[in-house]
Amino acid sequence: MEFHYSLYPLGDHAVLIQLGHEITPENQQKVQMVATHLDNHPTSWLVEYIPAYTTVTVFYDPMKIPFSSDQLPYDFVCSYLQQSFLDLNVNKFEEQRVIEIPVCYGGKLGPDLSFVADHNGLTPDQVIDIHSNGKYLVHMIGFAPGFPYIGGMSEQIAAPRKASPRLKIPARSVGIAGKQTGVYPIESPGGWQIIGRTPVRLFRPNENPPSLLKAGDRVKFTPICFEEFLELEAKLQ
Repeated sequence: MEFHYSLYPLGDHAVLIQLGHEITPENQQKVQMVATHLDNHPTSWLVEYIPAYTTVTVFYDPMKIPFSSDQLPYDFVCSYLQQSFLDLNVNKFEEQRVIEIPVCYGGKLGPDLSFVADHNGLTPDQVIDIHSNGKYLVHMIGFAPGFPYIGGMSEQIAAPRKASPRLKIPARSVGIAGKQTGVYPIESPGGWQIIGRTPVRLFRPNENPPSLLKAGDRVKFTPICFEEFLELEAKLQ
């Protein structure tokens, strides 16, 4: 795999590393590779980095960058990244984790399952079968703590966001928006079509790391009945 990237300023405290322009597994691998590299090479001036679909944004503290009369902080960080990336092994990737997430589909836990089925000319059972047999990849975590943006869902069950978002979506709700699926880790407003709920907590603030999923993980959704949901919920909460 070829490793091409571009660097751009983002305000006066950040550098945007552009690794591609399309949401693909290959570009996600590049994002994950850069994130892992930054984890393994900490510096005093690095405040944090934020991985996204095709970019990694590096936030830095200008006051902690070594002073140089002929180099601005942004230029220093760019030079550091360019030199550091020479050591990247683009053909070596971390083994992807596979996280199984049980889901109770439909009913009061998945009030929009029928809409998704009708929108696509399917039965609710067909939607469940397609959704639970997808090959899913977590591209990024965002929107809310621990919220995974998951790619790989079949276009057969794609559905538009709601015209008017709900004010409250229960934590652990599984939704569909366009060609993506995801899980709401906490109660929040949202416009995704809710097709089920998992008993598994995705955001665990007292644990390290607090997010169950991370970019690069593979996800397997497994259907369970309502009784199994209640039993697992009692054990896992």
